[in-house]
Amino acid sequence: MEIKKAAMAGTLESSDAMVTVEPSEGGIQLDLTSSVMNQYGRQIKATVLETLKRLEVKDAKISVNDHGALDCTLKARVEAAVFRSCDKSEAGIPWGGMIR
Repeated sequence: MEIKKAAMAGTLESSDAMVTVEPSEGGIQLDLTSSVMNQYGRQIKATVLETLKRLEVKDAKISVNDHGALDCTLKARVEAAVFRSCDKSEAGIPWGGMIR
């Protein structure tokens, strides 16, 4: 999937994450901030990158501001932001079909 415009999903509430995606060139650029970085930083990064790989996103700038979100929440936020950036949020969204 090609990122066409900047988009975001999520909130800054506890147990949630704010994910922003923007067009970029030269691969995935991940900026990660988390209140639980010392404990779960590697797992959060792996979850975000795995979700992007399954969505076939190759070039993007991703910013994640995590406040203790579960993996399923991170996946949903990344998926929603990517679909919004590709103008696929209007109709025909394969929610849950792309991410397992």
